[in-house]
Amino acid sequence: MKITIVAGARPNFIKIAPIIRAIEQKQKAGAPLSYRLVHTGQHYDKNLSDTFFEELNIPKPDANLEVKSGSQSVQTANIMVAFEQELLENPTDLVLVVGDVNSTMACTIVAKKMNIKVTHVEAGIRSGDMTMPEEINRIVTDSITDFFFTTSTSATENLIRFGANPEQVHFVGNVMIDTLYQNQHRFEQPAFWVDMELEKGKYIILTLHRPANVDEEDSLVSLLEGIDQLAQGKKIIFPIHPRTKAILGERQLKTPNIIFIEPQGYLNFMYLVANSFAVITDSGGISEETTVLGIPCFTMRNNTERPETISIGTNHLVGTQVEKLVATYTDFLQNGMKKAGIPDLWDGKASERIIEILLQKEI
Repeated sequence: MKITIVAGARPNFIKIAPIIRAIEQKQKAGAPLSYRLVHTGQHYDKNLSDTFFEELNIPKPDANLEVKSGSQSVQTANIMVAFEQELLENPTDLVLVVGDVNSTMACTIVAKKMNIKVTHVEAGIRSGDMTMPEEINRIVTDSITDFFFTTSTSATENLIRFGANPEQVHFVGNVMIDTLYQNQHRFEQPAFWVDMELEKGKYIILTLHRPANVDEEDSLVSLLEGIDQLAQGKKIIFPIHPRTKAILGERQLKTPNIIFIEPQGYLNFMYLVANSFAVITDSGGISEETTVLGIPCFTMRNNTERPETISIGTNHLVGTQVEKLVATYTDFLQNGMKKAGIPDLWDGKASERIIEILLQKEI
């Protein structure tokens, strides 16, 4: 079986690392299996791309489509044109896509139009918010995928409800958590830890990247100034995305407690998360990692495609208004962290299950 694995953006790299490891383990055991890794180039900044390949021991991609940035339509179209040529030159039995970025949807469409089977890892998650490009990517991808691997029972139920063949849907767990467990012993203290006088449990991690939170300068400034007031003697560490940094420009901020740092590699960032007091974010993936690490998480979104991080894990959904964040965070300070656990099958073995199941398929 020849598998073409597609990765395009930071979350993809974290998800494909354990899958490649599981394939290579099967290869050593004599399984008739090979893979080709295609990097679409959707994320091309070194801190958002190359660093993750190096730190997670992902082999150098067999191909880099180098599509880079552009509008949603331009980027998707460029990926499709380049990936079609890739598949023409390098035939495969199966295309494996992960997550919900533009590369996920674009490569799925190309493969299916070329009559190549597709498997989607992290299938079935839904936010219900059609203003999110990721939600459209998920729906389109899952509507034409052949084999589905889900992180939760709710994702499985979503797929069945919308017509997926139950025999092709497999609840296997969370590959992002595979990566976390495989690398937890390697989390690395950042070089600035000592200079900034950081201490375990004495700082908050902040990440923001969604357009609703960062695209309008005045509202972003108001949000950051409101978050700054939550510090109560703690530092707030904000790895700021280059795009968000550009939006702020030379704006003078009244945020004495927020420390702006460059985007971090996986090992440094996860060290910061694992040793933090709490995390404020608008990322879905980070809410999964904080759930496993037992770190309180406050998600600045009106919806989530990962409800298990709230019902089982450490996550709180607080909307996009800083007032709701303040209220929820204050309640947490007064009453402590809610009772939380780890969702079923988030045990570090999802990737092994995926490859075992694929080997049993007629592809």
